[in-house]
Amino acid sequence: MTNTLSTEPTNTTTDAIRDTNDWSRFTTAQRIKHLEIEGYVVLPDLIPPAELEKIRREVNRLPTKATDYSENQRSCSDVHWTDSPACINLIALPTMINFLTTLFGDELICTSCAFALSRPGHPGIAIHTDSQPYGSKIFGMQASAPRLVRVLYYLDDLTPERAPLKVIPHSHLSLHADANPYHRYLRHPEEVMVTCRAGSAAIINQAVFHANYPNVSQEDRRMLAIAYRPAWAGPIAEIPEWPAEKVAGLPDHVRCYFQSLNTRKIDFDVPNRPSGMKTDALGINPSRWNM
Repeated sequence: MTNTLSTEPTNTTTDAIRDTNDWSRFTTAQRIKHLEIEGYVVLPDLIPPAELEKIRREVNRLPTKATDYSENQRSCSDVHWTDSPACINLIALPTMINFLTTLFGDELICTSCAFALSRPGHPGIAIHTDSQPYGSKIFGMQASAPRLVRVLYYLDDLTPERAPLKVIPHSHLSLHADANPYHRYLRHPEEVMVTCRAGSAAIINQAVFHANYPNVSQEDRRMLAIAYRPAWAGPIAEIPEWPAEKVAGLPDHVRCYFQSLNTRKIDFDVPNRPSGMKTDALGINPSRWNM
């Protein structure tokens, strides 16, 4: 097991800057604005208690593997190929799908669904981005997609002691070399702690620097992380496709989000002044945040 001294945060969870937003009061436009500018947003209380309990039972039986830096940070990838119907249904949760469709203004493609378990003693994750413009050993070429968000469904109350989310707001907007998306940081003086109730979801821009704090509680912190991108924003190189036979086995309402992972709707040969150009585009209106 790799020495954890290079990844453990040196601060405690008690001195962190806290996010104090009342997420329940946000309109859709305000949610989009916060996600686009700050790099994250929380949609509270999305999963009903009965459904949340089904999901917990399913993830509890998933086989998990430890990371290379801690036995207490564990994961299971490709949850959508497991016998976990409640987890799979979450991929098509109507409230989330409606928000993401409004956000992207495009068809949605699900690129991953993974379970993450932070047990007591988890030392915290290094601050990083999920955006790797040229691909990477960890994330593969899928991370080269120019637009992608990760939806983090928290299955347990996210408290300051229980591996809460860590974000450096606005960091995805920086043009400085410190914002090189391949960098990793142990900690940052302006990192923000985000907490929420079980059944809520945090959405992060793939390019924002983020992590989680240590789990210094006596309880597990369970999370399902589901990534989506707009159909136009494909990776820069061909990647392996979903197994067709497994996609065929998904429920109809979920299968539609499992198009080809290489889908990209671009026009490489676009001329300087193409015919039929539009004269409006609501998705880039400066006023869209106030609608």
